[in-house]
Amino acid sequence: MKGKMIPSEGNKPKQLLCLKCGQFSEDGTTCIRCLEGIQLGDQIIDSEKLRKELVIILDNFGSDVAAAFKKDPAAGSVMEVLYYPGIQAMLLHRIAHFFWKLKLPYIPRYLSLTSRQITGVDIHPGANIGKEFFIDHGTGVVIGETSKIGNNVTMYQGATLGGTGITRSGKRHPTIGNDVVIGAGAKVLGPINIGDRVKIGANSVVTKNVPKESTVVGVPGIIIARKGRKIPKIDLAHGELPNPFVQKIQQLEKRITELEKQLNGKK
Repeated sequence: MKGKMIPSEGNKPKQLLCLKCGQFSEDGTTCIRCLEGIQLGDQIIDSEKLRKELVIILDNFGSDVAAAFKKDPAAGSVMEVLYYPGIQAMLLHRIAHFFWKLKLPYIPRYLSLTSRQITGVDIHPGANIGKEFFIDHGTGVVIGETSKIGNNVTMYQGATLGGTGITRSGKRHPTIGNDVVIGAGAKVLGPINIGDRVKIGANSVVTKNVPKESTVVGVPGIIIARKGRKIPKIDLAHGELPNPFVQKIQQLEKRITELEKQLNGKK
């Protein structure tokens, strides 16, 4: 669509206005200032609110560092943990998210890009992440813009909280509850809800809601346990998760063996 047109006076050329801000636009659509995203408006930042937000950043980052010691047996010292890619990515994200909430241009996305280049972790600055969040190893982790993550969540390398479809607005990414473990390479896709104390096995693909206290494995993800024993906060035992597809094959093999015995008995 073209912008609004100001009627010409005499021999003066007609002028087009930007549809977004109402200022002069050379091409009659959107002016260069709006395209650059530098319309800051007249918003006033309350100093007390700013102080509280900064305290929240420090508290949440402190909980992330503490979570690393709880969940990673290889964590030796604070200085060592601060060099973890996941910890560095979370510090940069919490700062970027702060600027994102202030609706400042450039800065949040620049921090996000810098974080991805340094750590290999791609977190959109709009993602809302709770306390005690730990990314183990980190490389290849992707968290989308409208993702919402609760407290005490652990993600392993290659895990993704992604969207489905091409919708540009509204909720597009998962909502993750508290005390959740997302295994290496797992893909949780779409605006779905993952309940509290859920375990998602490595390389699983989850596209549907998962109730609390469940264990999901496979492609597509299948719930293989629900409301079983309590999931501990420190849980690295991915190898103990059952494989429902192997179980099905074993059941078929057993059934085939029984049928063969019956057929041989009739001969």
